[in-house]
Amino acid sequence: MRSKDAVGGVVMLLFGVLTGALSLQLPLGTFRAPGSGLFPFALGALLALLAVLYLNSLRRRGSEAAQPAPAHWLPPLGRMPAFLAAIVAATALFVPLGFPVTAFVLMAALLRILGMKRWGAVLAISLGTALASYVLFDRWLQIPLPKGWIGL
Repeated sequence: MRSKDAVGGVVMLLFGVLTGALSLQLPLGTFRAPGSGLFPFALGALLALLAVLYLNSLRRRGSEAAQPAPAHWLPPLGRMPAFLAAIVAATALFVPLGFPVTAFVLMAALLRILGMKRWGAVLAISLGTALASYVLFDRWLQIPLPKGWIGL
């Protein structure tokens, strides 16, 4: 197990636990009437769970020989500006395009920037994320979101 990867996983675990613990100082409410602490608590719990899964995968791979990182279409220093540019563009286009289209485009852009090469997987994950977040926020929690030109 590479020590930098393990340190990153532990930091994310601590951040998730800290976020969840601090959110308990706010009213949680219910899923029908969420309080101000429900979203940070869920986010912290999810982050902690993902960190535990990541650390577990590092532990299982620890005995394997280190493999070189795959080549990426963006150099390491070029990823951060591209990542920030995608977020700024999504923020600017949020109202004109609407939530579902913006979520799909942003997720596809971020997956490509972060190195996912297979377009089928990028499109499937982006579509699934956009649909799931639309159903969650617009339909289930009934949070009014920009509809944009698509009218959803």
